[in-house]
Amino acid sequence: MKFTKMHGLGNDYVYVDAARETVADPVALARAMSDRHTGVGADGLILIVPSDRADVRMVMYNADGSRAEMCGNGIRCVAKYAVDHGLCDRLDLAIETDAGVKRVWCQLRDSLVDSVRVDMGVPSLAARDLPAAVEPERMVDYPMHVGPHEFNVTGVSMGNPHAVAFVDELHRIDLVEVGPLMERAGLFPNRINVHFVRVDNENHVTVRTWERGSGATRACGTGACAVCVAGAVTGRTRRAVTAELPGGALLIEWADDDHVYMTGLAVEVFQGEWPT
Repeated sequence: MKFTKMHGLGNDYVYVDAARETVADPVALARAMSDRHTGVGADGLILIVPSDRADVRMVMYNADGSRAEMCGNGIRCVAKYAVDHGLCDRLDLAIETDAGVKRVWCQLRDSLVDSVRVDMGVPSLAARDLPAAVEPERMVDYPMHVGPHEFNVTGVSMGNPHAVAFVDELHRIDLVEVGPLMERAGLFPNRINVHFVRVDNENHVTVRTWERGSGATRACGTGACAVCVAGAVTGRTRRAVTAELPGGALLIEWADDDHVYMTGLAVEVFQGEWPT
């Protein structure tokens, strides 16, 4: 089975053109290929399949085999793959995801896609859309106890669920300890993506992420969008920010049309064959 390894700011996935390759058990395949010791090594598996609603469809599995609705870094790479590998002859694409159809615009460098702008859609602050088992209709700076820690958490759905906690001393957060506890907290019956954020100024934030089903990752596109929304709602940032992640920077704008737009790089690492 042929595959392509790609990443957006170090948030890496294995991509398979499922119109040309047969994937009998994507859950098992995601677990096997994602293993960084015995597999290819990735944050998960993304299948690119035909769509009757868009140019292509993106079907995503986390490294543990769980299904995910959407991935901002992943969708940029799907767009790059579709253009660079001839699945679409335009630079503006529609990509179907489990969180709906997303519009993307590609920028070329040396005839290949270099960066991609994505309309990530309208965010939701409704607790029911996460879902979260809390009494308020919205989780905005909601006090949450995690072991010996307490954080004020803002919940944002970007088609997938995010919990954003703003902290003063980001370097003191033990992501490996706190991340899993928040991901699997009883407040979130479907688990949640977790982001700790330091506000550097009203236009710039630094983010560390624990992704549901994948653990600590170098970048999270939907998470960066959620951080932008949470920052604006709580008055900590403007509606356009640069989100600095371990893998690099994303430009995020919560525009006047209420849609969130994300711009960032997409990189093809290598192609290979997986034994079947």
